[in-house]
Amino acid sequence: MLNRDHEQLIDATAPLVAEHLDAITQRFYPLMFARHPEVKPLFNEAHQQDGGQPRALAGAVLAYVGLRQDPQQARGALATVVGKHISLGIQPDQYPIVGECLMAAIGDVLGDAVTPEVAAAWSGLYEELAGLLIELEEQRYREFEQRPGGWRGTRAFRIVEIHQESAVIRSFVLEPVDGRAVADHEPGQFIGVRLTLDGKPVYRHYSLSDVPNGARYRISIKREPGGRASCHFHDVLGVGDTLELLPPAGDLTLVDGDEPLLLASGGVGQTPMLPLARQALAQGRRVVYLHAALDAEHHAFAHEVAALADAHPKQLQAVTVHESGDGADHIGRIDRELLAHLLPEKARCYFVGPQGFMTAVDRALVDLGVPAERRHYEHFGPSRPLDAA
Repeated sequence: MLNRDHEQLIDATAPLVAEHLDAITQRFYPLMFARHPEVKPLFNEAHQQDGGQPRALAGAVLAYVGLRQDPQQARGALATVVGKHISLGIQPDQYPIVGECLMAAIGDVLGDAVTPEVAAAWSGLYEELAGLLIELEEQRYREFEQRPGGWRGTRAFRIVEIHQESAVIRSFVLEPVDGRAVADHEPGQFIGVRLTLDGKPVYRHYSLSDVPNGARYRISIKREPGGRASCHFHDVLGVGDTLELLPPAGDLTLVDGDEPLLLASGGVGQTPMLPLARQALAQGRRVVYLHAALDAEHHAFAHEVAALADAHPKQLQAVTVHESGDGADHIGRIDRELLAHLLPEKARCYFVGPQGFMTAVDRALVDLGVPAERRHYEHFGPSRPLDAA
């Protein structure tokens, strides 16, 4: 447990750690993978190379310094981290590995500034953070395991259907090999997938692109150039093949209420929006469904959304935007002018897509006066829950 001296040392050295945080995290990952290669499959190599994962870790650890005095706020801010950990099956015995290598990286970068007292203080901070994450994750593991059709760890599923949704997006319908029920998930959540490639485990997260039905899950995956997992799904896996799933997770879920919704997506960001739209329509809510794609060839789920619009003509307004070609309601990109035209009064807004898309949509919504509590989004990639905090 941290004592008063530790607290003072953390406060005094936090600016120094923050100043060198990028260097610390860049040192941390190679060091950890060299010492403990068994954990490397848990990390997406692409997110290591583009710096996304190191920045996520750095932001989480440093932001916790400011959040820890308010336990309720800290727990809420860690929800996204917990969700990603659940979908990877992270276990308590993996936390000491991270702590050991993180402290070694801090020592390597900061050198003599890391006295034994400073090291003890930051080690204590990490242990506190790890203990909180372990507690929150165990609660989630236990809750899902106790649901009808739930499980703990991995569960084998078989591909029973494959549907080509666009030039680059393919849906995979999955049923459990054991033939038993499948636990419900919240529309908008994602699920962890464990594959075995070249004899080694590979973990990925994919949005569940349909509402729960107690019998099967559907994931819809974009082929990423050079993506090991996505190319394996598109080029190798077929009907009858099996894979392992971890529990669903994620916080991009509908907030209870009757206010209208704006669901805006770009590219494969549409995958969580489909179940959110179905759930909202079933609740009788008005939905503006705005989707952007490169062109008609890359526009996934067009028929599915059209069928929803036909079934709910008074509730659902479906609007398509293509960068080029024809067949869309608008040609170009989603911008402030279009959002101003479509945004329902007092709407709750959900948006997912590439980083640039989300940044542009968020800025436009801010400019249009949509408060933070009515703007909901999720990154496809490393957790970034504490950056804003």
